[in-house]
Formats: sequence, structure tokens, C-alpha cells
Amino acid sequence: MADTMQGLKRTHYCGEVTEAGKEVVVGGFTQRVRDKGSLIFIDLRDNTGIVQLVFDENTEKSVFEKAKSVRSEFVLMAKGQVRARESVNTEIKTGGVEIVVTELRILSKSHTTPFEITSNTKTNEELRLKYRYLDLRREPLQKNLMMRHEIAKCAREYFYENRFYEIETPMMIKSTPEGARDYIVPSRIHNGKFYALPQSPQIYKQLLMISGMDRYIQLARCFRDEDLRADRQPEFTQIDLEMSFVDVEDILEMMEGFIKRLYRQVLDVDIPTPLPRLTYNEAMNRFGSDKPDTRFGMEITDISDIVKSCGFSVFTDAIANGGSVRGIVAKGAADKLTRKEIDKQTEFVRGIGAKGLAYVRWVDDAPNCSFAKFMAEGELEAILKALGCEKGDVALIVADKNKVTLPVLGALRLKLAKQLDIIPEGWNFLWITEFPFFEYDEESGEWLAMHHPFTMPMDECLEYLETDKEKVRAKAYDLVLNGVELSSGSIRITDYELQQRMFELLGLTKEEIDAKFGFLVDAYKYGAPPHGGAGIGLDRLAMLMCGCDSLRDVTAFPKVQNASELMSEAPSVVADEQLKELGIAIIADSEE
Repeated sequence: MADTMQGLKRTHYCGEVTEAGKEVVVGGFTQRVRDKGSLIFIDLRDNTGIVQLVFDENTEKSVFEKAKSVRSEFVLMAKGQVRARESVNTEIKTGGVEIVVTELRILSKSHTTPFEITSNTKTNEELRLKYRYLDLRREPLQKNLMMRHEIAKCAREYFYENRFYEIETPMMIKSTPEGARDYIVPSRIHNGKFYALPQSPQIYKQLLMISGMDRYIQLARCFRDEDLRADRQPEFTQIDLEMSFVDVEDILEMMEGFIKRLYRQVLDVDIPTPLPRLTYNEAMNRFGSDKPDTRFGMEITDISDIVKSCGFSVFTDAIANGGSVRGIVAKGAADKLTRKEIDKQTEFVRGIGAKGLAYVRWVDDAPNCSFAKFMAEGELEAILKALGCEKGDVALIVADKNKVTLPVLGALRLKLAKQLDIIPEGWNFLWITEFPFFEYDEESGEWLAMHHPFTMPMDECLEYLETDKEKVRAKAYDLVLNGVELSSGSIRITDYELQQRMFELLGLTKEEIDAKFGFLVDAYKYGAPPHGGAGIGLDRLAMLMCGCDSLRDVTAFPKVQNASELMSEAPSVVADEQLKELGIAIIADSEE
């Protein structure tokens, strides 16, 4: 039978025992036992660190025998006198002291764990996720969750100080289109009807502005049924905010203040503000991405004017069809990007939509060019000069429509930078502004909203709404950190007539508008202050601040790529009785 805590009360956490001469009581998990016969050392661990317990010839016999029975991950409480250690361990903050134990309690015994609880583990992630509660005992994950807590704490403090009210919005809402599939919840009372889990609190926070709450903040849980990757989870948290009587500048300034405060408070790093900005068009033309990593160069250069009359039909045909010819240069990479390696890059770009990859590899005095035979005298030299390509460099060129050329070169740029290891450390915050309002869908031949339908167009673009949709830019903005989108936001349409006009332009019928957004549209009839907001991805922010590669490392109980949780084995089947109550029948997948 296990011991109890009765009569013992913890006085110190393990990592806080640093001063000799005190009597302390500590509790924690056994990290390691070293039994040297007449001398036993136990490393006791909690979420603040490790402290060494000592049992020797002066220890009461019953306490010594109990210490001999201790194994890894036993839960202990120990009382004793703190003394200076003879051999100091400089690797831990308690390494100068140890506790000479006078009383020991074994509160809980542990079976042999499926993997060793150590900071640096080689155990595969699938096994660790199955036993996530054990994985979370490891110091790196505990520090990550503590960092996440500090981020959340700082967010609340900062926004409270700036007159924001924390207001909860519903978790079961009406299904509305927001870009991803909804998770739906069947209603037992309203048979055949469903709630949706919110992809974001978008409509509700706008209603709160219409309600006169002025400033809203929430650490909001959001749900999206979409394909997963390292920086996505089906359920996630965003620092969600909305402000009244503001325009774009007010919101960006408020969010910059939060970022500056957060990094100073949590990491003791000063982030210079105002943060740099690029318009969407600038970002795409220079970096081929609306979330560019600008910590390194390798910018995209348009050489269309130089090659529009050359003898290489791949280039001229692309330009004739309304596209462009653009390239990037990997400086000093000719020795690393061999012909074989360039072939690999060619396969990569073909896999993401390009027809091919032209190149110039300049190793010797004369550059090796894949299209040299089509060039007239002086044309190759002009291309190299425009690209800034010199001896020792490699130029990679794509010719196609801009919707292919730019994102392909953007992806290639990032891939090469990682491969060549040229991305410096640092915190590269960047605003992307003036997003297109519409995007053209070639399959349907229609212009679709690039954002949710409540996003405000820029004032100077209103005249083009019906006549030239390609010119319409939105009062929308993204915050990017090191090439990762952290936040999206916009100013909202608050004019009832303009909102109706936007719905019509997006091809929504009155019936569709009423069915999907009726209550919000009705609310605008009663007056709405100008407002806007954003949602900052708490999970992604924590991932980057902790230096992790995956959201799973900063999420207590994450899902894997197929949206299942390995520990609890969710999702799972439910009893037929439950399904019957809900009026749901399971239809088995038909065999092909």
C-alpha cells in the first residue's frame, strides 16, 4: 500500500532548492536512482527542475531501506536538510546542493515506462503520442507548455490594459462558409438539424461591435476540418480581437504593441517597431509568396522585357500568352548545385505546377546555360546582368503565367535557402497589406472573394467593384513571422447597402444571404460603428517562440495527420442507441 502525504506539506519545488542550511520538503517524480551500497542518490524531478536526494550511513534504517526500493518514475515526497555538495553539478541550477533525507514517502509506484523520460529522446513520436501523459513529463515539452502559458498571460494583460473586454462566444453555432469544412454537431432536440463548431468567432465578434462593446478579446478555440500538416491542427487557439471606431493603422499599431510587449516580457528580446510592410503585390513579385521569409535575399527578378524577342520559344510563348519569365540566383552555390542537383530541382518545380526549369550554372570562365543555343549575341550577357548572376552563382528561371511563375519560384527559393543553409536566425516580423479583394477562378470563370464577404474594399477601389475586379484591393492584412502566417485580419463592411452590393457581386442570392448570414445582415440595419480586427495564431506563435518545427510540440494533446488522437483513440464509434436518438444512420463505404 502506498504512503500518504499526511503530516508533510511541500515547502519548495525541486528546482528552487539552491540554498544550504534549510530544512525542506519536496515532491516529484524519480528521474534516476544510483545505489552504491551504503550510499544512495535519487534525482527527484518536478516541472521546475531536478534536485538530488541523499541517503547514507547516518540515515534511519527504515528510510534507507525504503530508498533502496525506489525505481524510475515513482512519485515521492522527501523531507531533509539542505547541504552543499562535494562535487558540484554545473549543468543544473540545484547542482551546488543536495538534500540529506530524514523522511521519505512513496506516494505512488510506477511500472517500467514504455520509453525513458529524458530530454533528448530517440523514441518515435507515434509511441510518445500514445503515452502522451508520459511524454509531457519530459522537460522540453513542459517548457513549451509553460511558454504557451506565458504568451496567453501576456496577451490577456496587454489587451486588458488597453480597454479590451474578454467575452466568450458560442462553441455551437450555425454553419457558415469560411473556407474550410465545418465540424458539425447533431442536435437531439432538433432532429435532423446540426450545429457547427466555429472555424473562428468572426460573425459573433462583429455582432459584439454592433452591440457597443467597443473592444473585444478572446483566446478562442477554433475548429477546421482540413488536411493537416506540421503547422495545422483540427482544433487550435487564436488570440481573437475586434475594435470599434478604427481603421487599418489603429489595428496594426495595437498588434505591434502586443508583439513588442510579448517578446520583451517572455524572451527579453526587443522587437523594433513599426514593423516593416509589403503590399501583397510587392511580396508576390519579389518573393513569390504572401508570407515571405525575408531573412535572406534570393529575390525574384522579372526578365520578360529582355527575353521577349529572343529565339527561345519557351520564353517568348509564355510572354505572348500573358505570362512572364522570372528567375532567382543562388549566390556562390555553383559547387553545391551540380547538374544532377539541378535536375532534382527541376523535378521539384514540375511537381508544383511548372513545365520546367531553365538554368545558368557559372563554374568556369564561360557559364553553362541550358538554353544558350537559342540566344543571340549579347542576350545571355544581358540576362545575367539583369539577374545579378556572376561567376560561382546559379540562376534558375521559370516561364509561365504569373500565377505559376511566382509561387513556383517562391517555393524553390525557400527550398534552396534551407538546402544551402543560408537562412539566418532572428525574428523577422512583416506586415502584408492590400490583399486582392477578388481572385479569379478559371474553372468556373467567376471572381470569388479572397476573404470572408464582410471585408472592406479600400476606399479608392470602390469605383472598380463592377467594372474591373482585378484592381480591387482589400483593407486586409496578415502578420508574418519568419515565413509563417501568424495573423489575418481586416476592416469590416459596416454599410448595409455596400454589404448587399458585395453579396450580389459574389453571386449570392437573397435566399442564400438570408440562410447563411441573415442575422448579421439584419443587425447592420440598426447602425454599426466602423470596426475591424484580427486573429493571432497562439499555437503558431508558441511554436516559433519555442523554436519547434511542429504544432504538436506546443499542444498538450495533439492530433496526428489523419486527425486522430493516438492516446485516447479518438475519434471512436458510438453506441447505436446514441445514433438512433440523433436520427443518424451510418452508411458504410461502398466497395469499388
